[in-house]
Amino acid sequence: MKNGDDQLIRDMARRNWFILCLMVLVSTLWRTPPVTVGVLGGGLVVIAGFHALHRSLKRLLLMPGQKSGLAFQGGTLVRLFCLAGAIFVLVGPLKASPLALIAGLSVVVANLLWTTVSRSLSW
Repeated sequence: MKNGDDQLIRDMARRNWFILCLMVLVSTLWRTPPVTVGVLGGGLVVIAGFHALHRSLKRLLLMPGQKSGLAFQGGTLVRLFCLAGAIFVLVGPLKASPLALIAGLSVVVANLLWTTVSRSLSW
């Protein structure tokens, strides 16, 4: 990858944490633990997934071949099952609010929108 691409990924990773912190602070206005747990849990899950996907794609691009493609597919399945398990635990035993969980899961989407708009305005 080019240096500019690495910088973009680093900026997005930092911005993910900034957006999550902002969303958690806003969620405390509701003063109910299920809302804050939902936002925080969803944000942590999606940031972990973003990081794992970045590592997997980087490995796939650095070592192209049939074995690395199969490893990427297997890793994708593992990430999907981990995501499902985390959401199950958040909604089930931890009693997180489903709407707050959806808001937390949208951290990376908000970051992608922010990045797209800021880069298109500076074009």
